Amino acid sequence: MFFHFRIELCSYSGLKIYPGHGKRVVLKDGKTFNFLNSKCCASHFMKRNPREIRWTVLYRRKYKKGNLETITKKRNRKTVKHERGIAGATLSDILAKRNQPPEVRAAQREQAIRLAAGAKKKGAKAPPKGGKAGGKIQKSVAKSAPRVGGKR
Repeated sequence: MFFHFRIELCSYSGLKIYPGHGKRVVLKDGKTFNFLNSKCCASHFMKRNPREIRWTVLYRRKYKKGNLETITKKRNRKTVKHERGIAGATLSDILAKRNQPPEVRAAQREQAIRLAAGAKKKGAKAPPKGGKAGGKIQKSVAKSAPRVGGKR
């Protein structure tokens, strides 16, 4: 005949209690406590906090003692590059310009230089790089009256 014995845990210290060892205490209200030895039993009934007793499992857990093998290295999140449009040009405009052959871009550049040089000779102002003619547009916004009697 083979009997399978259970290894239980001490209610106070959290250590393993092997078969044939320990002490089981049953209170009047039906609560059961398993203690490894009389030291654990006495400490429990003296109401000593197991988190402050150095040899208990709860103390070791609280102060992170002896779990060196479970430590894993923190992973750093890699930064992801997002391409966005720059002021005045959308991403699709930028990509279209980038994919143009260099000869086309050189021709456009030469044409822009010629236009700017021709405008300087005539004395007129060259159009701004944004492509829109005219300067800044000012909005006329009336200032509101100051608030009186706000929340206190």
